[in-house]
Amino acid sequence: MKKIAIIGGGSWGTALAIALAQSSRPHRLTLWAHSADVVEALSTRRVNEIYLSGFALPAGVEVTGNLGEALAGADIVLGVMPSAHARGMYHAMRPFTEPGAIFVSATKGLEPETHARMSQVIAEEFGPHSDSRIAVLSGPSFAREVAAGDPTVVVLASADPNLASEVQAEFSGPRFRLYTNDDVIGTEIAGAVKNVIAIAAGICTGLELGTNAVAALVTRGLAEMTRLAVALGGRRETLSGLAGVGDLILTATGELSRNRSVGIELGKGRDLGHILGSTRRVAEGVGSTAAALDLAGRTGVEMPITEQVYAVLTAGHVTRDAIRELMERRLKQE
Repeated sequence: MKKIAIIGGGSWGTALAIALAQSSRPHRLTLWAHSADVVEALSTRRVNEIYLSGFALPAGVEVTGNLGEALAGADIVLGVMPSAHARGMYHAMRPFTEPGAIFVSATKGLEPETHARMSQVIAEEFGPHSDSRIAVLSGPSFAREVAAGDPTVVVLASADPNLASEVQAEFSGPRFRLYTNDDVIGTEIAGAVKNVIAIAAGICTGLELGTNAVAALVTRGLAEMTRLAVALGGRRETLSGLAGVGDLILTATGELSRNRSVGIELGKGRDLGHILGSTRRVAEGVGSTAAALDLAGRTGVEMPITEQVYAVLTAGHVTRDAIRELMERRLKQE
C-alpha cells in the first residue's frame, strides 16, 4: 500500500484527497494544509468549510499542518499549491522527501517570477536526476464535481511512460479516469494558458456580448495556446485533447470557473484588486498572463488575446476597448 502526500489544502487538494480515497487501489493518504483554520476544520469536522464546503473528507485521510509528518514515508508527493508558492513549498519539502519519491504536480500555472513550468520548478529544486520521477496532472476537472463523485476524465503526462502508467493505476477509480501521454510541456502550457483565455471569455460574458463572441474567443484562444505550446516543444495533438480543448471549454464556459468569474467581474467594471480581495481562492490566470506573454515574446509567437487580457489586468485597459481592438485587427486567413 503506497502512501500519497497531498500538499495543498485548497479546494483542489481536498477534492483529490476525496477522489483518491475512492480509487481502485488502497492508499495511505495524508493531506497537508498551510492554514491553521483549514487544518482545524478538516481534523475536527472533516469538512473544508473554507474552500470546499459540503463534502466530508473520508475517515482514512490523515490531516496535518506539519510538512515533515505529511511527507514521512510518502511514495508519491502530489503538489496542489498555487504556482506563486510552489518553489518555496518544494524547497521546504527537500529535507523531508523520501529518496526516489514520485512527484505529481496538479498546479495549473506558471511561476510568476521566472515563468517556469511546475515540472521545471520541481527539477530545479530536487536536482537533474528528479526529471524521471515527475508527472503532471491536468484536464477538465472542477474540484466540486470531483468531490461529488461526478465522472471526471483527466490526463497524466510524464517523460517516463512507465512512471505515468504506475501513477495512472494508483490514481484511477470508478469515477476518476486518467489517460497518459509523454508531452509534459504541452500539457503544462495548456493548463496555464487556458486560464488566461477563460478570463477573456468571462469578460465577454460580463459585457453581455453574446455566445457568438465567447465561442469565437475560445476558438481563437485555443489557437494561441497551441502556437505557444508547439513553439516551446509541445505537441499540437496535446492541445486537441483533455489538457487543451477539454480544459479550455470547461474553464471558459463553466459556472464554477474561478478565472471566468474574475473576467465576468472585470467586464462589469469592477476593480481587479477588489475582485481578488473578496475571496481566498486563487485564479491562476491572473498570475500566468504576464508569464505566457513573456514566453510568447521569447519564441516569437503572436498572442493577441493574451495581450489584451494583460492590458486589462495591469494597465487598467477598458474591457470594451480590448474587445474592439481584437475585432479591428488586420484581416487575415484563419
